[in-house]
Amino acid sequence: MVKEEIKRLVEAKRARVGVIGLGYVGLPLAVEFARKGLRAVGFEVDARKAEMINRGESYIGDVRTEALAEVVAAERLHATTDFDELAGCDAIIICVPTPLRKTKEPDISYILAAAGEIQKRLRRGQLVILESTTYPGTTDEVLLPMFEERGLKLDSDFLLAFSPERVDPGNPQFHTDNIPKVVGGCTDDSTEVAAALYGVIVREVHAVSSARVAEAAKLLENTFRAVNIGMANEMARLCYHLGIDTWEVIRAAATKPFGFMAFYPGPGIGGHCIPLDPHYLSWKARQHGFDSRFIGLAEEVNSRMPEHVVTLVTDALNDEQKSLKGSRVLVLGVAYKKDIDDVRESPALSIIDRLRAKGAEVLYHDPFVSEVRFDDAHTQGGGEPLQSVELADGELESADCAVIVTDHSGVDYARVCRLSKVIVDTRNALSRDQRRESCAKIVRL
Repeated sequence: MVKEEIKRLVEAKRARVGVIGLGYVGLPLAVEFARKGLRAVGFEVDARKAEMINRGESYIGDVRTEALAEVVAAERLHATTDFDELAGCDAIIICVPTPLRKTKEPDISYILAAAGEIQKRLRRGQLVILESTTYPGTTDEVLLPMFEERGLKLDSDFLLAFSPERVDPGNPQFHTDNIPKVVGGCTDDSTEVAAALYGVIVREVHAVSSARVAEAAKLLENTFRAVNIGMANEMARLCYHLGIDTWEVIRAAATKPFGFMAFYPGPGIGGHCIPLDPHYLSWKARQHGFDSRFIGLAEEVNSRMPEHVVTLVTDALNDEQKSLKGSRVLVLGVAYKKDIDDVRESPALSIIDRLRAKGAEVLYHDPFVSEVRFDDAHTQGGGEPLQSVELADGELESADCAVIVTDHSGVDYARVCRLSKVIVDTRNALSRDQRRESCAKIVRL
């Protein structure tokens, strides 16, 4: 049986694992398999990335160059742009992006492209796993028919499963090896073997009854976050109108030892998952005539937060008898979360765009992001790219307002307080002690 054949290879650590897509999900995964003694091959369409990996140089913050160089030198990992090497892999894992179209419908074109490369070379005795976030049904409704077109049969010739990625870039506590792995196969054999494969590199594997369950579980995780962040953001806007400290309210509620989980407001949601994944679920719901109202409402609330931040800046400047138009606004942090260099879907882009559209002169400082470029969705303010400025005393002193959008750990916020005229803090980055500094005015979300 093909199940037993692949399991024997995995247990003996003789299985060759191919990973398609060497980004923030794929590269840590490939390195982890190599570290645990399996042979790993990374597949990339970007030749520059493949060359860097083969030199032992990491371009992913969560992968240390030393760890990558070690497995490359030991010949347990190499990267290639030649997809013919897929034929030599016993397990193939797809880790490609799944963005949204402009209509906010799922775009699985990268999945289809990867699956097409596999389809051309699929042979008996291979396990294929999809990790890219997608709508329930993709694995068995889209991938399975593609692979069976070659005349091979599921269970008899190959295995197919879904296991959602759960990477949290920049998180110092949770990494590939200590995040539980959910695995759901198109059949029981597929689930069993995929679970055995991941069991080599992670401490806990949670097997579910089907690929659809695993696909839905990932969407639930991130939709849960989006909805609760939306609730926190709405509470923040209400507290602003009521003159109440939002953060103090949350701290007080969080003292309850049951029935409450603290979520925090912010300038908007960003990154590779939270802004996108709920749309995959709501799109699938619409296909079945179901209106997912919570998801739509959360998206509406969260998408309004950049405009709320601009309102805070405008009100703060008005209190100082200054107009937003012509004011010099310094944005602190443009990455979507602290201590990483990722600006995908970052609310900072919308905030900068809106500020510039209203006539403000906008600069930004981010120790991780040297330049930001604006896509077609951010052209109200002209769309010209910006370069990060040094956080010199003169920049802080000359700014009419500093806006903390991303609370990077390396920024000296006491100094920001001391030198700035007005601060809008969207992340509660300023402690009570820092708020006693000589800054003329501090406004918090």
